[in-house]
Amino acid sequence: MGMPHTADRWTAADVRALPDDGNRYELIGGELIVTPAPGGKHQAALSALVERLAPFVRSAVPGARILWSPADLALGEDEILQPDLFVCLTPGGHPPEHWSDITSLLLVIEVVSPRSARYDRSVKRFRYQRAGVPDYWVVDLDARLVERWTPADTRPEIVTGTLRWQPDGAPAPLDIDLGAVFEEATGE
Repeated sequence: MGMPHTADRWTAADVRALPDDGNRYELIGGELIVTPAPGGKHQAALSALVERLAPFVRSAVPGARILWSPADLALGEDEILQPDLFVCLTPGGHPPEHWSDITSLLLVIEVVSPRSARYDRSVKRFRYQRAGVPDYWVVDLDARLVERWTPADTRPEIVTGTLRWQPDGAPAPLDIDLGAVFEEATGE
């Protein structure tokens, strides 16, 4: 099946009309970003992060939820963002019935792969920074590090040991041992 539409500038409607073929389709600033389904180590890294984040989010961040892609997040008109993992606020802390129910992103995490690295580190990062997402983490399994970005950063904080996260309103921080996360994800 061919692509249903070719365009210089894509719209969210164009992207939603694409076939369900296992690829991840994102739309930022009219640019269509296509990446294949993630691999096992990628998913293992997300699982290790969820295991560490979930108890903290439930107990320390009222109204927050941890979710992951596939998702159709929009930070602006004609956008579709598919973050690997994100912590968000929803009305009353209830699961979102629609992606538009998400009122605020507290944390976005992307695990890079050779096909996604350029987009995760530039296009998507710039978009999340412009939206004021307080924390954007780029997890690099090969380098065994996390690039941590805040909205005002022009360079990331590089974290290799303990990653500390304390969103607004949390009474204490969460410390994540990245060595353990990388070991779980890679088996090394």
